[in-house]
Amino acid sequence: MNVFAHVEDRIRAALAAVQAAGDLPADLALSGVEVEPVKDAKHGDVASNIAMVLAKPAGAKPRDIADKLAVELRKEKGFDRVEVAGPGFLNITLALRLWQDVVGTILEAGGAYGRSSIGGDDPTNVEYVSANPTGPMHVGHCRGAVFGDALANLLEFAGYQVTREYYINDAGGQVDVLARSAYLRYREALGEDIGAIPEGLYPGDYLKPVGEALAKAHGPSLLGKPERDWLPDVRQAASAAMLAQIKQDLAALNIRHDVFFSERSLTSGNRDEVAETIKELRARGLVLEGRLERPKGHDADEWEDREQTLFKATAFGDDVDRALMKSDGSYTYFAADMAYHHNKLERGFRHLINVFGADHAGYIKRMKAAVAALSGGTVDLDIKVCQLVRLFRGGEPVKMSKRSGTFVTLREVVDEVGRDPVRFMMLYRKNDATLDFDLAKVIEQSKDNPVFYVQYAHARAHSVFRNAREAFPDLDPLGPEIMETSVRAEHGSAVTELLRDAGEIDLIKRLAQFPRLIEGAARAHEPHRLAFYLNDLAADFHTLWSRGNDLPHLRFIQAGERGLTTARLALVRATAQVITSGLGILGVHSPSEMR
Repeated sequence: MNVFAHVEDRIRAALAAVQAAGDLPADLALSGVEVEPVKDAKHGDVASNIAMVLAKPAGAKPRDIADKLAVELRKEKGFDRVEVAGPGFLNITLALRLWQDVVGTILEAGGAYGRSSIGGDDPTNVEYVSANPTGPMHVGHCRGAVFGDALANLLEFAGYQVTREYYINDAGGQVDVLARSAYLRYREALGEDIGAIPEGLYPGDYLKPVGEALAKAHGPSLLGKPERDWLPDVRQAASAAMLAQIKQDLAALNIRHDVFFSERSLTSGNRDEVAETIKELRARGLVLEGRLERPKGHDADEWEDREQTLFKATAFGDDVDRALMKSDGSYTYFAADMAYHHNKLERGFRHLINVFGADHAGYIKRMKAAVAALSGGTVDLDIKVCQLVRLFRGGEPVKMSKRSGTFVTLREVVDEVGRDPVRFMMLYRKNDATLDFDLAKVIEQSKDNPVFYVQYAHARAHSVFRNAREAFPDLDPLGPEIMETSVRAEHGSAVTELLRDAGEIDLIKRLAQFPRLIEGAARAHEPHRLAFYLNDLAADFHTLWSRGNDLPHLRFIQAGERGLTTARLALVRATAQVITSGLGILGVHSPSEMR
């Protein structure tokens, strides 16, 4: 049972009854109506704002509407108490059996518990990481990679048809810098003393294998040639090598994309998609020839005041119109970005989500304007910015990497602490807030380390199962008996009726929030909500386990009381199931033992 969906359904039925009696208009829209847990348990279990939402369209006072609805809701056998509070909130206390039945619902659904259809199987593109293929991924890329991957998992769980995409920025000047840096390592591989790496080139040792591969493939044939002759081959080889390394780094985090889209492909081959996009926008009157004002803070001596090809971004909420062509006739980065998103629309996506790094926040307005123009407002674009990661070890800042020369790589972090701590802790803070990541603290086995705390809850549940097999050799905590006796037969009872302790009911109430949590996090594109929820769920479970240490009658396993033990094992199994599902969405392992 989805408790909150059940309550909302009964509220809608009560509204229909009030409308049928002629006490409220028949054509009332219910968008904005919410059913949520109450903050203070003395006010009940759940609350709804329906009376406030309907007051204005119904032309009635909120409390008057709430009073009418309360009369109908008090007829529900599953509601112990219905009260009207404040300006017109409906506070509802549910019958104990509704909470008890949640356990059976979870066991019956298994891994499907909490899954939703709100996505309607809509084609959704999540573009994340999209780092330039010029070197190994650093810890900042790591946050965006984990966030994007967990968000994609979450959206799939909520019923969206998700494509995971990586946009390869392989058409800009930085790829030429990569090629020149790799060529230097090529000369080094052939025995030349290259000395210090010149400023402006990439200094990291990660390019040595690329230089060695070039030397093996070409021998000394590239030496002495002008740059225009060797640059294309070296650029292609270096970019391919860096992209292969990026894929390996992502695989260490169990991240795999469905599509790797090359920026260079937009203008190579048989189509110039950038030109096609500009032509389409021009035909719709959204491109003009004009001049831009010099941006504030821009050096006047370096500013070129000229007529140029502009996209009318201001017509779609941007601060200024945006240039599409450079003075040399080549396309701007923004023009390529527009063409890339036009390509996404051609592929049929209805929802677009881009995960940006902190240094790209200034691109949000122009990209939203672009998608609004290209789609005619029919496709939504949400851009999530992942703020910086500050790396520490035991409280001391970590800044340098021998391998990269300037930064700590993603792979170094994963190799040191493991995939699970990286994935969980990168999500244990909202994406738009700076994240402090301590390499020592994330592997501590303490309740102050959230990833350990949640994983330990799952392992502790399985330790309960092992102990139960010793006490009741013929009872399999993971077998069908637990589920069958926990699901209420029609007009009958379930063993979960024995779950009556306040701590047990509190844990069930937390489990009951999981479907609602999934839908809310998916709609908001905020996977961190799930990490927070799992930590709270683990705390409730650990608290209940600890109470059993102090009060033996609350222990999960009660020798000689098979029914009560079965009920509590069902609760433990339901808890483990939700932790498994939640951690799975975050891409984190659910261990049966902790060593």
